[in-house]
Amino acid sequence: MLKALIILLMIALVVSLASGLVFLLSDQGNTDKRRLFNSLGIRLGLGFSLLCVILYGVMTGQLGHRNPWDAEPVGEMSSNASQ
Repeated sequence: MLKALIILLMIALVVSLASGLVFLLSDQGNTDKRRLFNSLGIRLGLGFSLLCVILYGVMTGQLGHRNPWDAEPVGEMSSNASQ
């Protein structure tokens, strides 16, 4: 559920970025239109909410790092073997 929300927010960020590019190219020289600034505000809000969702996932343990190159923590097996 949390990973789907993160993917949805990333897609929304890309769509907002693309719409900002369209507004930038179509509203050149027109100072009355504020669509580019509105798009920037939406993108900032989406980025902040994405950051909050990722922080929430890491703090609650729903998102973690399970990479194959991470070393496993050394448990008490090594200290018991030396006795």
